[in-house]
Amino acid sequence: MQENPDNTTHFGFKTVEEDKKVELVADVFHSVAAKYDIMNDVLSMGIHRIWKRFTIDCSGVRQGQKVLDLAGGTGDLTAKFSRIVGTKGEVVLADINDSMLKVGRTKLRDMGIEGNVSYVQANAEELPFPDNHFDLITIAFGLRNVTDKDKALASIYRVLKPGGRLLVLEFSKPVYTPVEKFYDFYSFNILPKLGKLIANDSESYQYLAESIRMHPDQDTLKEMMNNVGFEGTEYFNLSAGIVALHRGYKY
Repeated sequence: MQENPDNTTHFGFKTVEEDKKVELVADVFHSVAAKYDIMNDVLSMGIHRIWKRFTIDCSGVRQGQKVLDLAGGTGDLTAKFSRIVGTKGEVVLADINDSMLKVGRTKLRDMGIEGNVSYVQANAEELPFPDNHFDLITIAFGLRNVTDKDKALASIYRVLKPGGRLLVLEFSKPVYTPVEKFYDFYSFNILPKLGKLIANDSESYQYLAESIRMHPDQDTLKEMMNNVGFEGTEYFNLSAGIVALHRGYKY
């Protein structure tokens, strides 16, 4: 299922040609990479750490397993998974953006995390891994930036082992109207200003706010996962639905 039959897609609220979106998204993350971690803490008031901790808790990952942290950026989840899977396990930090990968690699090496972590520049729509390879795949705050989400989900399904699971942590649709109204005000009035103040980049954070609104809501994403073969799919609303964690299994 293509996102648009006339070979266009959305970049925030703009309509662009599909083959241009990857480049435009890349420009955003080249711009924000150096300040990505501090901006996450400021913009979420540190709450992103709780969302990621919940994701780890829901992963069921064990020693010796293979994990793909897709769109893993600066490696917050990779760092946790590296310790859990141990020396006999493997964690691949993959991201389409080389600037984000470089920041992640430097950060993890400074933390002393080496040996069971590798780094791969990869497009989620065409993952360069064998079939039935990973026990767990996570994609945190990355799926909304993918041009063809259905293709990416199918690619993820292919490289998961039978019995493996996918966790998608992503901004979603608030479940309460007052929360949604406050969130809209914050996203379009405060977030870009903070981006300008801290990262000297308001446009990238304007795009990030817009991309969240264009992302499928909780039930739509659940259906998309089911359509490519995932089973037992469920989601957990976090912070009143501002963020949702979807989990699906490959049987």
